[in-house]
Amino acid sequence: MAKFSLYNISLKNLSFGTHTFAYDLDRKFFEDIDGDEVRKGNVKVKVTVKRTSSTFEFEFELKGVVQVPCTRCLDDMNQEVDTRNRLIVKFGKEYAEESDEIVVIPEEEGEINIAWFLYEFIALCIPIKHVHPAGECNRAVSSKLRKHRAVSTDEEDADDELADDEELAGEEDPQSGDPRWDALKGLSFEDN
Repeated sequence: MAKFSLYNISLKNLSFGTHTFAYDLDRKFFEDIDGDEVRKGNVKVKVTVKRTSSTFEFEFELKGVVQVPCTRCLDDMNQEVDTRNRLIVKFGKEYAEESDEIVVIPEEEGEINIAWFLYEFIALCIPIKHVHPAGECNRAVSSKLRKHRAVSTDEEDADDELADDEELAGEEDPQSGDPRWDALKGLSFEDN
């Protein structure tokens, strides 16, 4: 964790009141942290720490851009990051995460390294499905995807762009219904 010593905050030495820290998370940070979600990016971080009598209240502001693989074509795409997060740190005998927002650190150590928390806040604000805007996906992958998707026989594919997400997923129009369920439509569910 020596490569993340910049992200150590000594809580024992903080006076009562509010303190502000600023960080720039760049390509090196994301490569060193070796997370699965993000490998590149440029994110500005502002951390405000408010010390009270028994706790340290962390407020994180993260803004910038990270590169993630497109869900559809797997090419890198820029994903905007703009998130605010909160963390409460308390002293205790040993390290523990009491909840998503409360962390206990050993009092004899007296410091916390926030590098992994910063990475997690970024990873959590990335949507599950992230795709390029229409027409920007890798054309070779898009054509293979279009070639191997299931389509009805009367459907025509007039343009070279990928179809909408609903079409790619092969979802039926909810209005049309599934013919296998037609027999159940005539059943009566009145009380006897």
